[in-house]
Parts: sequence; structure tokens; C-alpha cells
Amino acid sequence: MKPALLVIDMQEHYLGIPGARDSFMSAAWWINRAIALFRAKGYPVIDVRHTDKAEGFVPGAKGYQTHPDIKLEPGDLKVDKERGSAFAGTGLDGKLRDMGVDTVVITGFCSEFCVLSTCRGAKDLGFKTILLRDATASFKPERIKFVEEISETVSLGALEALLD
Repeated sequence: MKPALLVIDMQEHYLGIPGARDSFMSAAWWINRAIALFRAKGYPVIDVRHTDKAEGFVPGAKGYQTHPDIKLEPGDLKVDKERGSAFAGTGLDGKLRDMGVDTVVITGFCSEFCVLSTCRGAKDLGFKTILLRDATASFKPERIKFVEEISETVSLGALEALLD
């Protein structure tokens, strides 16, 4: 197994949306632990960011950047997407395959939208797909639990054991 960690849409903009802050910051804590684990094992971390040209949500725009609490590094692959799935029209599939990646561990915002869409897109493309428990965020906590229940979900401890 050669995994990559996908950090979906953990952008500053989403903290200002009612109901998102606590969930977002809790997920960030778990995401950072996953990032540290992937770095220690030498596996790639991918920063996926949502863009929307019609709304002016583009590189350089206020709120576009990944939140500074997410411990990314300059060498991490950055992928901009215009649709729900990180795989739709981004070339991410080919980039991962070029790195030899066969498994994606998915984290980020928003559980029931872009996270779930990316999980489904990864599966459709033949990647082993794992959702990291407690490392996704939403406006409504019950939606996080729903997505965890319908996905192949593991805890950080279980993921650590899988990567050993």
C-alpha cells in the first residue's frame, strides 16, 4: 500500500460560515496529527483547495488560502478544484498514479459535500479510499457522523497501525 493524505478545502473562508468554526478547528487538530504521521512515514500530503471564479474565490482572494493552523509545507502538492470532487477536472488522478499512490486517506471540509464527493471519485477511479475519523468538518455534526458511517472510516490509531 502506498497512501497519500488528501486535505480537502480547509480554507480560511469557511471559518466565517455559521456553524462551521468548532467543527473546522476540531478537524484541523486531527488533520495535523495525520500530516505528522504521513511526514514521518515519507508519504505525500496533498492540499486541495476550492476555487469559484464566478464568486471571486480564486488564488490571492481573501479566504482562499488554506488555514494557517493546518501544518502544510511548501513542497506539498497543491490542487485547485472547481467542482465537488478533488478528482473532477484537476489531473489529481494522474499525479497520484505517477507517485505510485494506490490508497487515499481523505480529510477536510465539508464532510457531506466535497469530502464525500472526493471519496466517491477516488473509489470510481480504483483507489483504495479511507476516511479519517474525526478529521472532517461540517456545518452540522450529525452530517459528519453520517458520512463516517457510510464510508470506510478508520481512527488515527488504526491508520497508524496500517501504515506500520
